[in-house]
Amino acid sequence: MDAEYVLRMEDLLDLYSQPYDPKHPVICFDERPYPLLEDVRERLPPEPEQPERYDYEYKRNGSVNLFAIFEPHKGWRHIEVTQQRTKKDFALQMKNLVDIHCLQAESIRLVVDNLNTHNPSALYEVFPPEEARRIVQKLEFHYTPKHASWLNQVEIEFSVLSRQCLERRIADVQTLSQEIAFWESDRNSQKASVNWRFKITDARKKMGRLYPDASPIKVRLADY
Repeated sequence: MDAEYVLRMEDLLDLYSQPYDPKHPVICFDERPYPLLEDVRERLPPEPEQPERYDYEYKRNGSVNLFAIFEPHKGWRHIEVTQQRTKKDFALQMKNLVDIHCLQAESIRLVVDNLNTHNPSALYEVFPPEEARRIVQKLEFHYTPKHASWLNQVEIEFSVLSRQCLERRIADVQTLSQEIAFWESDRNSQKASVNWRFKITDARKKMGRLYPDASPIKVRLADY
């Protein structure tokens, strides 16, 4: 934790404190794996005052990736299930962000972590240079400090998704996609968002130990 950490932290806290601007939306982006698990024995139906019972054994059906796009000021999110999370997948997500989800935006202020695929150069590996440049010009990257995923608000949204939708065994991609789509639609209709209260003044007060010592350097005349 050094000056670079503080710089990126204050950059994001300043970004979150700015008023909503539909022409320049703040979009939080991340992804995470999800294992597909299938019961190997039939579950016992619930009885009065007793929850549903299931066996601890399960069958692994591989895993998939969940891409999450979250616009906290608007209370909108989109989760997409993919088979993997390569640079190509990231580039396609950025194209969809520019051409579908935020089509009317003049620029998109994008919050991402330091994963090696989260790099605008990935678009040049996937698209012709003219197309890659068109997309990149719409994106303004804001990176979280290393080991500070808590500063990306989409992590909170992932936590809600896990508690409300994914804390059970889901065996196949089709069922997973349907369940997530229902959850997403319901949460978007409510315009549910994150009540982010942590500001730069709070960081300087509560996390002072993270800030480098910037006290003036005293020089003795005897040194000259």
